[in-house]
Amino acid sequence: MSEFMDMGGYAAFIWPAWGLSVLALSGLVVMALAERRAAAERLRRLESDEA
Repeated sequence: MSEFMDMGGYAAFIWPAWGLSVLALSGLVVMALAERRAAAERLRRLESDEA
């Protein structure tokens, strides 16, 4: 298991890259959900203005 975690001596480069990738993808998911929520709210307001 320690050989896997060491990644053949490249762990100092691989693990931060994985961490940054997970962080970036998580941020994109959060931003997409926030935009979806905002778009739904805008749609609700527009639909209520038409009535």
